Amino acid sequence: MPVNPEIQGRQYPPTPPYLVGREKVREFARAVQAEHPLHHDVDAARAAGHADVIAPPTFPIVIQQLTWNQLLDDPAAGIVLERIVHGDQRFTATRAIVAGDELTGQLTVTRVRSLGGNDMVTCETRVTDASGEHVVTATSSLVVAGEAA
Repeated sequence: MPVNPEIQGRQYPPTPPYLVGREKVREFARAVQAEHPLHHDVDAARAAGHADVIAPPTFPIVIQQLTWNQLLDDPAAGIVLERIVHGDQRFTATRAIVAGDELTGQLTVTRVRSLGGNDMVTCETRVTDASGEHVVTATSSLVVAGEAA
């Protein structure tokens, strides 16, 4: 089943708040080999003007994954998980993510198109903090392989 083009423009409900933990930031930083002290050392982060350690710039993928789950669980979307390849990823941040932030993501499907027998789904996840202020927008393209002939 191909991706339903009518999901273009669909906005999913905001995710439940995600509390960014200090150890989660450190674990993510280690996983992506982000060795800067601001990601690991509270004193270094505070000396730089942050309330706590700051997450690497790619950390918003953790929040975006929660929003992707909504899309992938939507039977009307027609997306089969086993056929997905992550095609592109971008982040546009207003500020750094800091341990202690409570973040919510909301996904919008911005584009659906067919290309070479495959479908491409572009999504934006707007991430906001507990006060509703923008923190980062994560934009990704998912390539959904067409059915084998």
